Amino acid sequence: MMIAYIDEYRGRFRVEPICRVLGASLEGGFITSRGYRLAKSRPASARSIRDWILAEELREIHAHIFGVYGIRKMWHAARRAGWDIGSDQVARLMKIAGIVGVRRGRTAITTRPAQVPD
Repeated sequence: MMIAYIDEYRGRFRVEPICRVLGASLEGGFITSRGYRLAKSRPASARSIRDWILAEELREIHAHIFGVYGIRKMWHAARRAGWDIGSDQVARLMKIAGIVGVRRGRTAITTRPAQVPD
């Protein structure tokens, strides 16, 4: 996320000023310009490649079943499709892929209108 932010604004500003300003303003620090360059030159990890592949597969499964399955049913559908992954991974990958199931039933009412005008 930090890398994407710097990539977005590096044409307008340079990398060093962005890292310096964000490092001073964010608690816990921020990525340095050297860390940014190292992250850009580093090859993708095996997990990120597998996540990308699985997210695409989950998108296809979700589209095939009309986009109504939630995490539990998507986990079963992925297992039927031959992917040996856990339900926690399915939840994380669905979040990455932007997939949500259909929420059925009554919507929760959190506030009630007053019976008389204020």
